[in-house]
Amino acid sequence: MTDNLHTPAPEGVALTGSPGDRKVGRARPRPWSDLGSTQVVYLALLATIVVGWILVAIDGGNLLTLETVVGVQQRSAALGIVAVGQTLAILAGSLDLSVAYLISLSSLVAAEIMEAGSVPGAITAVIAVSALVGLVNGVVITKLKVHAFIATLGVALIIKGVVDHLYDGPAGRVPESFQHLGYDRVGPVPVSALLWAAVAVAAWFLLSRTRYGYRVYAVGGDPDVARLSGVRTDRVVIVTHILCSLCAGIAGLLLASRLGAGAPTVGIDGGYDLESIAAVVLGGTALAGGRGGVAGTVGGVLLLAVLDSVFNQLEVNSFFKDVVRGVVIVAAVAVYARRAGRKRL
Repeated sequence: MTDNLHTPAPEGVALTGSPGDRKVGRARPRPWSDLGSTQVVYLALLATIVVGWILVAIDGGNLLTLETVVGVQQRSAALGIVAVGQTLAILAGSLDLSVAYLISLSSLVAAEIMEAGSVPGAITAVIAVSALVGLVNGVVITKLKVHAFIATLGVALIIKGVVDHLYDGPAGRVPESFQHLGYDRVGPVPVSALLWAAVAVAAWFLLSRTRYGYRVYAVGGDPDVARLSGVRTDRVVIVTHILCSLCAGIAGLLLASRLGAGAPTVGIDGGYDLESIAAVVLGGTALAGGRGGVAGTVGGVLLLAVLDSVFNQLEVNSFFKDVVRGVVIVAAVAVYARRAGRKRL
């Protein structure tokens, strides 16, 4: 059964003529206010790079060195993978606050099984644990009708309790063969960045080239209309949370490869729950769901990573860094909200 979903006119094509006699014609040049949210975030990224380069140069440094570029890619890879999964959840009108604790749990599970001598077994176990957590999140939200914020926060606290009870500190050991994932490069591109790119491309393909993707947008846009159109909304939300948790599990594997062991606080210390939501919002995905995409999220992650790199080179204190990041996020949401309001007029 096909979904009766409205497909907007592609970019570069405009509907002209009277309301009763419209025809497809060549679009007029679009003003700044008509730029897509993805284009806006990449323009903001470019502006941040230029301004950051000037400020660092005035301070006597160089922002655009190979070392800095590689560092930005490595630091943004784990957050980028989590943010891709968070994008799927938010597009479906949900979110996931359990990803940070799941990352910690995944790193510990992986490191302990790898210490026993089985890398494939560790990867399989992390996938299974992550899928189970995502399934629980999705079922609690859809079947028990618990709001996603409360449901995923509750699951996060359960995971935290398990981790705190079982682990007092780092555990397990990751073999050197698996640590190549976190440290090796292909030319100037880290392997971790290639992993992030692969996850992002896979998510983009799911959203733009499959029925599942159309259903995610439909459920996030209006779940009642999607249900009346024949979409099994509960199934879509459950699958989306499973995919989101799998992305968190992959990020846990990546961080374990960097640390050489599992760490019970690596997810929370990195702030991957709120940071991933911030990156998704910066990328133009609406928190209400139904609008946005992976490409914008990639731009949002890179924007946060570049800001961190600039602050580190300028030796800005952590308090001021958080203030600036907060201002950037609030400003981005305000801009997107105003633009969305103008388009509805």
